[in-house]
Amino acid sequence: MRPFAYRRVEDVAGAVGQPGEGHRFLAGGTTLIDLMRLDVERPAVVTDITRVPLAEITEHEGGVRIGALASMTQVAEHGLIAERYPALREALLASASQQLRNMASMGGNVMQRTRCPYFRDVAFPSCNKRDPGSGCGARAGHHRKQAILGTSGACIAEHASDASVALVAYDAVLTLQGPGGEREVPLREFNLLPGDTPQVEHDLREGELITALTLPAPIARSGVYLKIRDRQSYEFALSSAAVVLRVEGGIIGAARVALGGVGTVPWRSPEAEAALTGQPATLETFQTAARAALAGAEPLEENAFKVPLTERVIVRALMQAAGVDA
Repeated sequence: MRPFAYRRVEDVAGAVGQPGEGHRFLAGGTTLIDLMRLDVERPAVVTDITRVPLAEITEHEGGVRIGALASMTQVAEHGLIAERYPALREALLASASQQLRNMASMGGNVMQRTRCPYFRDVAFPSCNKRDPGSGCGARAGHHRKQAILGTSGACIAEHASDASVALVAYDAVLTLQGPGGEREVPLREFNLLPGDTPQVEHDLREGELITALTLPAPIARSGVYLKIRDRQSYEFALSSAAVVLRVEGGIIGAARVALGGVGTVPWRSPEAEAALTGQPATLETFQTAARAALAGAEPLEENAFKVPLTERVIVRALMQAAGVDA
């Protein structure tokens, strides 16, 4: 780990406005400290925000407002989340270990960086996300776990957050505070596709800090998060789906579908949602929606299995959400 300056603040005003280049905020530290030890992150200044009062979880206009420093455990165990946003609770409980969930903040979770080994190991010379212009080592190397949706010639790194998949399905909005004041950004727009600039991962302006995540009133107080992985615990998703359905009289009135483990960002699928809305809640409808969700996939040789796998994950999650038997 390289030397850095450390500062601790106790309010948002003291945190924001620091130079963006070479500066990082420290909350739970479960991602930042790892990357600093790996020499991937090399901040000149680290600002400790753990004493800033941003951990409250409150009811907000029929929805819920979550302070950015609320831990994953706090959110998963909160009654409002269990009652209104069960897919988010399931996604949080399927993430990491209990110890990490106790430490990791919600703001840090949505900011977490990829687990692509070509990014995390500086011994690999080619990673456009870590060293722009160096190439994408995963394209010609091992890419079994990498993304098949939202990729570019410059990057195929998958987004790792489980919680972000469910948050996108529930239309979460981030509140950002910076030198220019406060603004709100939908989470699905906050994470940026790699394109030709994979090193630019978020719509975050210089000196800005995530202060809250707001979930609007859900389309239905139901939802399912289904995660498939190589082993049952403490493992990132090969494929996952967060789905929310409003079904009335056997007809789907509204739907939300988001995917994880397969996108370069938490992947919301308007194609699947359009294929579901107004249709009967049947296996055939779910299969049509699953095919629509994967129609734009661009797999490579080692991760082509994710296409049929993810179609099955979507169908199973939709069946569970709708209470439909196979």
